[in-house]
Amino acid sequence: MSIDIQNVTVLGSGVLGSQIAFQTAFHGFAVTVYDISEEILEKAQQRLSGLAGIYAKEVPGGTEAKAAEALARITCSADLADAVKDADLVIEAIPEVLDIKRATYEQLAVLAPEKTIFASNSSTLLPSDMKDFTGRPEKFLALHFANQVWKFNTAEVMGTADTDPQVFQAVVSFAANIGMVPIEVHKEKAGYVLNSLLVPFLNAAAELAAFGYASPEDVDKVWRIGTGAPMGPFQIYDVVGLSTAYNILSHGTAKDREIAVWMKENYIDKGKMGVATGEGFYRYGDKA
Repeated sequence: MSIDIQNVTVLGSGVLGSQIAFQTAFHGFAVTVYDISEEILEKAQQRLSGLAGIYAKEVPGGTEAKAAEALARITCSADLADAVKDADLVIEAIPEVLDIKRATYEQLAVLAPEKTIFASNSSTLLPSDMKDFTGRPEKFLALHFANQVWKFNTAEVMGTADTDPQVFQAVVSFAANIGMVPIEVHKEKAGYVLNSLLVPFLNAAAELAAFGYASPEDVDKVWRIGTGAPMGPFQIYDVVGLSTAYNILSHGTAKDREIAVWMKENYIDKGKMGVATGEGFYRYGDKA
């Protein structure tokens, strides 16, 4: 069986969905971005235009012309049937709510061509949690990207016991073809590789600040000086977004839930959500 991936549909036009779409189009693939309303897609188009500027300036080999060409390869649609009708690969980047994913995959199972591979970008659910909804477990797996995909360009590929090995390798090759470094995860693991390392690290930093041991700024400072890392954990929180961190902490231990309350009351409730809103643990933009 030869698997040729040319047409890619990204479900979900949020921060990461838009990045996945633009990264894919930047490397020459035809991309359709699906979301549930035209209003949401209008915001997505603004986000994609912003990414074109970033890619023109920050990505090796990027030019305004190449970024414009990538933008021209992206189509937006609020019609799921139309969005997936020609898809070789669907990358799902919708909210981390199992019922929403179930409803989406049950529709996809009917609407997508038989050839279409389904890949979830979920960071909190295992592919085996979702495979029975897909109608094609042999063509389903996880393809996990990190935020700021043009810079932090790993793509973790993780299947289930049902995933066809040829499908797995086709997605590994696709990831490489869009400028990512594929990381093959050989068994299902909550958190994959990156988050299995990153989440405990970030939680430890949050504990230090939430319980008054040290300020976020000093925690970051000691980490940068002590390890030579370019960013401290609270700078990483701001990039990831505090809502994501809050959701993970809210489902953790009693201590994690205390930290979640601290984060919510001191930052999230005040609109300090991270880089995307201009302020999180730090301020960004003209007043930074």
